[in-house]
Amino acid sequence: MDYDEAMERFDVVLGLEVHVELGTASKMWCGCSTEFGGEPNTHICPVCLGLPGSLPVVNRKAVESAIRIGLSLGCEIAQWCRFARKQYFYPDMPKNYQISQYDEPIAHDGRVELEVDGARYEVPIERAHMEEDAGKSLHVGGATGRIQGSDHSLMDYNRAGVPLVEIVTRPVLGTGTRGPEVARAYMAHLRDMVRALGVSQGRMEQGQLRCDANVSLMPKGSTELGTRTETKNVNSLRSVEAALRHEIRRQGAVLAGGGRVRQETRMWNEAGGFTTAGRSKEQAEDYRYFPEPDLVPVAPSRAWVEQLRATLPEMPAVKRARLQAQWGLTDLKMRDINGNEGALDLIEATVAAGCDPAAARKWWLTELARAANERGVGLEDLPIAPARVAEVQELVDAGTINDKLARTVLEGVLAGEGAPARIVEARGLAVVSDDGALSTAVDAAIGANPDVAERIRGGRVQAAGALIGAVMRQLGGKADARRVRELIIDKLS
Repeated sequence: MDYDEAMERFDVVLGLEVHVELGTASKMWCGCSTEFGGEPNTHICPVCLGLPGSLPVVNRKAVESAIRIGLSLGCEIAQWCRFARKQYFYPDMPKNYQISQYDEPIAHDGRVELEVDGARYEVPIERAHMEEDAGKSLHVGGATGRIQGSDHSLMDYNRAGVPLVEIVTRPVLGTGTRGPEVARAYMAHLRDMVRALGVSQGRMEQGQLRCDANVSLMPKGSTELGTRTETKNVNSLRSVEAALRHEIRRQGAVLAGGGRVRQETRMWNEAGGFTTAGRSKEQAEDYRYFPEPDLVPVAPSRAWVEQLRATLPEMPAVKRARLQAQWGLTDLKMRDINGNEGALDLIEATVAAGCDPAAARKWWLTELARAANERGVGLEDLPIAPARVAEVQELVDAGTINDKLARTVLEGVLAGEGAPARIVEARGLAVVSDDGALSTAVDAAIGANPDVAERIRGGRVQAAGALIGAVMRQLGGKADARRVRELIIDKLS
C-alpha cells in the first residue's frame, strides 16, 4: 500500500526497544574483555559460557552506567531491584537462559522530548533495565553472510555476557505521518546521549546500539491497539526509518485486504528494503521468568544516585541549541551538521583549537566527509585530529595557502605525512605572493585574453575572474588570488 494512503486510513502506534552495549572493560558477570573484533571465542570463560559450577558477579561499572542512563531519560531509579532468568533456547545463548531484569528494572517511568522539523514529540519511557548480550552466529558458505543459502553456522561467544541496557518505550502515539522520522530522531537522541555520558560509543554498525522496532496500525477513529510486529536488530538510523515505513505499508495492505496481522518478529533486508517473517512473537509468560538465584539484589543508595546525577553532562539537545546560537548557524546548517554522525563534536573540538566555526564546519562537512565516504568509515575514524584541521585553517588565514591548496594539505595529513606546516614545506605548496612573479603571470594572461582585458577596461570588473583563473593555471593554483585581482585591476584601469 502507498504510504500516504496508509496514513489516511490508519493511525500508527510505535514501540521501540533499544539495546545499548555498555563500554565497560569487562563483561557483565566476569572479567573477560569486551573488546570488539577479537578472534572468535578468545574472550570467554566458564562464567560467560554458563558452565556448571561457575557463578556470576555483578559489574559495578555497568550498574553505574545504567543509573546514569536512567537519570538522563528522566527515569525514577529503583531503591531495590533484582535480576531474573529469561528462559529460552537459541544457539547464541550458551546457558539457555539470559540474565536480565523483568518486573523490577533499575530505572522506570521516564520520557524523551524530541523536535522533528519544528514539531515537538514526546516518547514515554517505560523502563531501562540491565541484562547480558548473547553471542553471535556466523553463517558460512553463502554469498551474503546470512543464514539463507549458507552451508553451516559457527558460534562466536566473545559477545556473550557483554553488559547491555535495554531501553523500552511505552506505546508512542500521535506521531501522525512522521512516525518513522520520530523513531529515527529518537535513535539519534539515544546515540548522542550515551556518547555524551561516556557509557557507550553507540556505534550502530558494530552492534553497540540496536533497535527492535515495534509497530501496529489502528483504523482511524479506533482506540483499540492493533496487532504489532517487531523488526529485530535494526542497526542504522536510516534503516530504522525505512523498516518502519515499509512495515506500515505492508500492514496497511494486509488490513485493507481483510487480512490479519500476525504478531511476530521480522527481519529487515537492507539490500532489498523490505522485512521478512521471523518467528511468532513470544509472550512474557513464554519465557518463564524467575528471580536469578545466583545474584543478590541491587539496592543503590540515594546518596550514590545523587552523586551520579551530579556527573551528568550537558544533554545533546541543549548542547546543539547552545552551539547553534554561539556559532550563528541557521536551522538548515545545523541540520546538516546533525545529519553527519560525529560531526558536531569534531567541529566543536576544531573550534576549541582556534578555528572559526564556519571554516571548521566547511572542512568537516565537505572535504573530510568526502574522504570518509570514499574510505567507507565514519568521520570519527579518519586519521586526522581536530587540532590538525585548525592548523590547516590557520595557514589559510595567514595567507600561506589558499582553500584549494588546503585540500591538498588535508589529503597529506590523512595520508600520514605529518603536520600541515611540514606538508606545505615538503610539497612546496605555499602560495606565490611575490609581486614580480605575479605581475609576469598577469601580463601573460592579459596578452592571451585580449577580449577579456578589453571588457575589464570598459568597466566590467567581474570579468577579472577569467584572468585570475588563467594566472592560477600558470602557477599551479598557488597564486595569491586577492593580490592577482589587485594587479589585474591596476594594469587595466
